[in-house]
Amino acid sequence: MKLILRLLFACCFMALGFGLHYKHYVDFATGEKIIGFAVSAAAFIFLPLFLYHRWKGKKLKDYTLSEENLKKMRENIENQPISKSKKSEAE
Repeated sequence: MKLILRLLFACCFMALGFGLHYKHYVDFATGEKIIGFAVSAAAFIFLPLFLYHRWKGKKLKDYTLSEENLKKMRENIENQPISKSKKSEAE
């Protein structure tokens, strides 16, 4: 999957560069079409595959703000030691 993602990213990036070059030196309209296809491929093919690859095997529950997670965050903040700079400010 990593190899596919890298190749797809490289292809989108090269197509974008080629489209910019083609637009400037050869034909404006065709260059715009190449750029459009490169951006569309990046947004509708590369991005969903990349997100699937990065989120595979992770629990969404761990990343949402539920009552349970808020309680854990509050407990962690209360249990942190007070640093020296905060002690001097409190006095």
